[in-house]
Formats: sequence, structure tokens, C-alpha cells
Amino acid sequence: MNLSQLARICAAALPLTLCVACGPARDDAFPGYAEGDYVRLSAPLAGTLTAVHLRRGDQVKAGAPAYVLEQASETAARQEAQSRVGRAEALLADLRKGARSDEVAALVAALREAEAALALSQANLERERKLVADKFISRARLDQSTAALAADRARVEQARARLRSAGTSARSDQVAAAEKEVEAARAQLAQAQWKVDQKAQAVPVGGMVSDVAYRAGEWVPAGAAIVTLLPPANIKARFFIPETELGKIRIGQGAVIACDGCAQPVKARITFISPEAEFTSPLIYSKENRASLVFMVEATPEPGQALLHPGQPLTVRTEPRS
Repeated sequence: MNLSQLARICAAALPLTLCVACGPARDDAFPGYAEGDYVRLSAPLAGTLTAVHLRRGDQVKAGAPAYVLEQASETAARQEAQSRVGRAEALLADLRKGARSDEVAALVAALREAEAALALSQANLERERKLVADKFISRARLDQSTAALAADRARVEQARARLRSAGTSARSDQVAAAEKEVEAARAQLAQAQWKVDQKAQAVPVGGMVSDVAYRAGEWVPAGAAIVTLLPPANIKARFFIPETELGKIRIGQGAVIACDGCAQPVKARITFISPEAEFTSPLIYSKENRASLVFMVEATPEPGQALLHPGQPLTVRTEPRS
């Protein structure tokens, strides 16, 4: 084969070679990275941090103690509220029950005394009526005895009423007011207990301790995150698809995640598709610059899959729509 024949063969094979090398890659594989939604533990009350039970990198379970802030003021307020509840409940119980036995005995004695005075007044009135009829005393004396009898009768009724009230509880409006006082005292106790509880936090969900922002002895402002957690269920894949592929995916569609060092692909489900484009051109969208539009998509690994690490480079391949 001479040089001219070799040149013709190479010229004929070159377009085919370039066509194979420049052929389009798979359009269902997209680059991305792992992202995590962190859980930040903070207290709504400020205070000095007295103890931290966690360290960065720890794997903790839900319910494990996290940290404790100084609680002296809140504990004292709780004790005060407990005392107020006890006082309100004692007052309510006292209003609901009748008088004590010695008080009842005194009221019975007062009733007997009033009844004896009434009997004496009745007897005196009968004698004076006879004396008035025989004209031994004046009519005015009879009127005085009649008035005294009426007064003694009123004292008897008053003594009987006091004895009846002693056997019953206080008036309904007084009892209702005392019940409201008990409710208010209990609500105040609940508030005080809540403040005490907020100063000693537990881990709300299991995961890895990503960061501990404060150390024991430091002053922690209200609402400041002290411990940051990363639950495994909060790790997801974030990748970007071009505008031309947007219509091919949907929420709930399956995806396969590949990463360096992963023993096997990680199965996932698409859980979010951004409604806005990123890296957009400021110009009017044309066929030429429309290719620069990409949309952020998130896929959450299914339970039991390999654990991803935030920031880890990934390749996500979407599965065919069912």
C-alpha cells in the first residue's frame, strides 16, 4: 500500500472517528453533591452553660442528654409557684367544708341562749297582759314587753341561720373564685416548670453531632444554637438539570446516586424540583442561551442506603418514569 492509498483511507475514517468520540453522553446522569438539613438545639432562655454532654462527631440517640444551663432562678420560681398552688388549694378546701366542731358548738350554745331569752320574754308578756287587764301596770309597759319578745324571736332566727350556714360550705361565688385562683396558680407552676425544662435539653432526634458552639462556663444568649445535629434522614443529594430535561422528571421519581468510594449505588427518590432557574443569562431567552438554564433538584436516599456526607461529589442518574 502506497502513501496515497493510506492517506485516502485515513481521510475516510477520520469523520467516523470524530463522530464516535463526540457523540452525546447519557442525558440521565447529572453532577451534584450531598447536602444536609441540620438540627440546631437552642434554649429560649439565656444563661451560663454548666454542662455539655456531647462532643463533635458523637453518634447519639434521641432522648440522650445534650446540655444544661444554670437553673437557680428558674428553680426558685418553681418552688414559689408550688407554694402558691398549695395555698390556693388549702383555701379552696377550707371554703368547701363547713365550720369546725368547736365553732358549731358555740353556735348551738348561742341558739339555746336565744331560745331561753325568747321563752322568758313570752312568759313576761303573758303576766303583764294580766296585770294590764287588772290595771296594775300601764299599757306602755305591755308595749315594751311585746317589743322585747319580737327582738328575742329575731335573735333566735339569726342563731338558727348561723348554725345552718356553719354546716354547709361557703357561697358558690366564693368557691368559684377560689377555684379560679387554683387554676391560675397551677398555670403559673406549669410556666415555671417549662422554664426549668428549657434549661436542660435532650437530643430530639438521633444523628451525628456536627458542631458544639459553646463550652461549659460560657454565657449563652437566648436562642443561640449550642449543639448542631445531622440526622441520617436529613441527608440528601442535590443536583442540577438543564432546562431541556426539566419535563422528563417529577416528584417521587426514582433516582440512583453514585459516588467515589460507594460500595454500590444508592437508591433515592426525587423530593424537590426548584421552581426557579439558576445560573440564568440576563438576556432574553433564545435558543442559544436557553441551554445555560439549570434547575436545582433534590433526591432523598431511601431508608437503609449507604450514608452520604455533606459536600461529597455525586453523580445522579434518574430512572425512567413509570
